[in-house]
This record gives sequence, C-alpha cells and structure tokens, in this order.
Amino acid sequence: MKALLYHRPGGPEVLEYVDVDDPTPGARDVIVQVAATSLNHLDVVQRNGWFAMPGFTLPHIAGMDVVGTVVELGSEVEGVSTGDRVVVDPSLAEVHAGSKLAGMGDLYGDLGIIGGTVAGGYAERCLVPASHVHRIPDSMSWHQAACFPTAWLTAWHALFPVGRLVAGETMMVHAAGSGVSMAAIQLAKHAGARVLATAGTDDKCEKALALGADAACNNRTTDVAGFAREHTAGAGVDMVFDHVGPALWAQSMFALGVRGRLVNCGNTTGDTATIPSLGFMFHMGIQILGSDPYRYEEFGEAWGVYCGGGFQAPVDSVFALADGAEAQQKMERSDFFGKILLEA
Repeated sequence: MKALLYHRPGGPEVLEYVDVDDPTPGARDVIVQVAATSLNHLDVVQRNGWFAMPGFTLPHIAGMDVVGTVVELGSEVEGVSTGDRVVVDPSLAEVHAGSKLAGMGDLYGDLGIIGGTVAGGYAERCLVPASHVHRIPDSMSWHQAACFPTAWLTAWHALFPVGRLVAGETMMVHAAGSGVSMAAIQLAKHAGARVLATAGTDDKCEKALALGADAACNNRTTDVAGFAREHTAGAGVDMVFDHVGPALWAQSMFALGVRGRLVNCGNTTGDTATIPSLGFMFHMGIQILGSDPYRYEEFGEAWGVYCGGGFQAPVDSVFALADGAEAQQKMERSDFFGKILLEA
C-alpha cells in the first residue's frame, strides 16, 4: 500500500510518499481501507521535532482521524462486518488482549494513539482494534465523519467531564477557526450555554458567529478580558476553554468571574504560562483545570450526539494523500478555517 511517512524530524520535505507493507490484523483487529483522514496540530509538531508523545517512534505514519471501510477481520472479531463504513476511536485505552495494539492504554503514561504513536490514517490502510470502530450513518459523508474524532472528543471531555459546563453558563473559547474550537462552540450551545468566541482575524470571527457563537472578537486587536466583561454585564465568564496557552493566558484568567474555570487542553503558543495575579486567583476562587485524556466510553457517547445533533463540520480544504506536505504547510501558516483533509 501507499503511505505518507517520515524517518527523521524536519520540515514538510521529510514526508515521503512510499510503498509499505499492508497491515495484517490480530485476532481482535480489523483493517480499514482509509477514505479520508484529517490533519491535527500534533501531526506537525511531532514531524518537526518540537514535541513527541510518550511511546512515539520513527518511522511514523500520522493521521489520528481515520474513516473508511472495513476490508479485513481478525479471527475473533464479532459485531463488525467487512463493508462497514466506520470512524475510528484513535485512543488505545481498553484494547482487548487479542489486538496487536493492546498494552498501550496507560492514560497517564504511554497511552497509545492511532496516528500519534502507532501507524495512522496517512496511508491507504490502517490497523485498528475492532472495539474502536463505530459505524457511520449512511447519510453522513466521509468528510463530516473525518472531522470528528480528535477535535470533538477533545472539546467534549474538556467542556463536560472536566469543565462541568451546564446550561445557562457563559463560556469563552479562543482560536475559533480551529477544529477543536468549532466543536466546542457547537457543543456548548447544544448544552444550553452562551458562547463568546475569539479569533485572530475578523473573518474567522464572522464564521464563529455563523457556527452559533453569541458574540466574537479579534483577539489581536481587542482586550479579551474587557470583551468578556462587556458581554456579561461586568460579571465575567464561567469558563474559558483554552488550547492556545501563553499568548492569551493572562487575559483568559482576568475574563473569568467568581469561581470561574480556566480549562486548558493545549499549548499551541508555548509550554510556559505565568499566573498574572495570585491575589485575583485566590480572591475570586479561580480554578485552573488541565483536560486529561478522554475515557473509552466517552467516544461512543459523543459520537451519538454528533450523529443526531445537526452539527456543522466545516472543511477548509481537501488534499490527495500524496500532497500531504502541502496540506501541512497550510496548517503551519494558520491559513484555514475548519479541518484540512487528506484522501487516500
């Protein structure tokens, strides 16, 4: 089969479109013929050597968001059939011992991730535990399904199990043009919350409003904390959903109201942030919450909501697998709104 992989860290030029051996299933595995995969920030930072997940090795085939058709079954697989259209849960938590990908389910250690630490969707075929595929409704396109796994599970876990967002609260989200923020906007609205969005361009702010945000501002030209106070009658927001990190950290904290929660699930602009005022933090009862890995059972729950919720899944652009380097360059330029997809 063809795959897009790299043997050493570096720029997009290290990606090689080459022939590799087809994967073969273990007793509890399936082989998925990949229809599409979407890009994520991790694909780029691991390729250029800035960061690596525990257990990451080279050569590596990226692609955490895999959709496609089941074409081969392991000898002990039940409940899945060849020909099934499926989306893949990339987290290798709770994988049965009969799978070739078992034994990597330590949520706080070497958590295996399809496309993150083991071979993923930047290929024509992908090895997946049978327990980690979910059927795609006939009415749903490959593109809409490929937008779901990483972005929507990251948002779901941060907003609800970690952030405890409930109806009637106000949530602010940054980087509104990213896949995870677009998911957060829609999930928060679906849960009955009010949403304030920020983005780096006025155009992205307008698109955030079209997704359902109640108000939006350009975070490069606007005082984000002031924006939050303005739209909450001075009270501040109940939650900030953040995966940007240092660039907006101080403003995020000062945007919070009494007992507000700053929920972080990423470090796009760096890995070190400073608490701007301990006095403000303890006096206001501010909570800083790290959003840890989602649990196995959450994927099916969130997938059911996604399939029935009438959500939008904007796709910025689609590239052929062979042109994956060009797709990653587009991501590095932040020149996109919505998911960037590769088709095998």
